[in-house]
Amino acid sequence: MFDPAAWLQASRPLAQVNLVVPLWLGQALAFAHTGAFRLPTLYASQMFVALLLLVIVFSNDYADRDTDAANTTYNEFSGGSRVLPEGRLRPGELRDAAWLALIGLAALSLWLALGAGRPWAPAFVAGAALLVWIYNFPPLRLSYRGGGEIVQGLGTGVLLPLFGFYVQAGSLAAFPWLALAPLFLLGVVGNFLTSLPDVPSDRSSGKRSYAVRRGQWAARRHSLELLVMAALMGGLVVPGLGAAGVALLAAPALVLVARSVPLLGSADAEQRDECRRFILLVAGAGHLQCVLWSLALVVVGFLRP
Repeated sequence: MFDPAAWLQASRPLAQVNLVVPLWLGQALAFAHTGAFRLPTLYASQMFVALLLLVIVFSNDYADRDTDAANTTYNEFSGGSRVLPEGRLRPGELRDAAWLALIGLAALSLWLALGAGRPWAPAFVAGAALLVWIYNFPPLRLSYRGGGEIVQGLGTGVLLPLFGFYVQAGSLAAFPWLALAPLFLLGVVGNFLTSLPDVPSDRSSGKRSYAVRRGQWAARRHSLELLVMAALMGGLVVPGLGAAGVALLAAPALVLVARSVPLLGSADAEQRDECRRFILLVAGAGHLQCVLWSLALVVVGFLRP
């Protein structure tokens, strides 16, 4: 019997923010550098990331079903949607739903290519599908072999900003390529954070996440270091932003980082409340930084001659 509540749980709506924020930033970059912005294109791009999220979360749940079943330290940011361990859906249903979402994503990209004059849109779908496969499935399966953080950095920190820019501007000719450096770092940080609660089950199942390979304390410390580095690279994202502007836009995120420092030594997966608080603070800092950059880019766009 079809269970709408189970499918809503499987779709993990909270995870949408991880895709929407870099997508919006890419479109803000397009507005700042070219003046291009169309509301229908924004709607189409939102549908794009909604379908992409379904491909990602359904695939992740299917690929991680054994590890998630043994996970007792998960929270709302990790450990999958829990529909498989709870018996609310079957693995084959999620596998088929992932394929269906991918077909929908491909169809949308063809509409963008043929109906909206964005011929390279299907290439972004192919790139996203390749990253999902590399992350989750053999022969590479980097989320288990090690290197999943690089894949997530490429997905959320490179592919999505490029797609957001492309669908609005119609070309990548004016894209500020150095802006991808801090965005990639923030994508890597996102992977570090979501792996933290899962360390015990990941270790027992042989999943070599960054936190398993380097240790939980090191993963927390490195997430803060990379986030600070990214925040201080705001001049690569917002054109004409001087040192004072970089500091001003970085300050709110750095405040959240500072609040997370006391948790560095104690927020292990087994300390579920502290681990959750650390993730909330640091992930919130990363998303806030991207939103502030996006708002600054919109201002730059309005001030264009």
